[in-house]
Amino acid sequence: MPRILVVDDDPMVGATIEVLLQRQGFDVTLADGGETGLAALETQAYDVMLVDIFMPHMRGFESIRIFHERAPAIPLIAMSGYAFASSASPSPDFLRMALELGASRCLRKPFTPDALLTSIRECLAGGSAQKDKKEAP
Repeated sequence: MPRILVVDDDPMVGATIEVLLQRQGFDVTLADGGETGLAALETQAYDVMLVDIFMPHMRGFESIRIFHERAPAIPLIAMSGYAFASSASPSPDFLRMALELGASRCLRKPFTPDALLTSIRECLAGGSAQKDKKEAP
């Protein structure tokens, strides 16, 4: 049974992801912030990490960088609900930045259950789809 570490400071988002993944047969550990997630990473092995980009106490991309440094072999899926770059806006593309810091895949919140499951399965397969399809809808 694949083990998934979910790190998100929003309890509703974390609980929703946890229920969805458990129903699909995954063993899920839910962490409510970066420090809790790093502690979980120290005590257990995981097959995939889902990490929110913006959380209290680990600002911006610090969490993505640190999680990737601590466990570079574990695929990391970055999640964010913040603004993204577009042709109409000069704002930074946070998900692209996450990829540059070591994320394997990115999901923009809100995402569909299918998008989440597809990203996780592609990471678990370690297939060539990884990094080719950088952002799921």
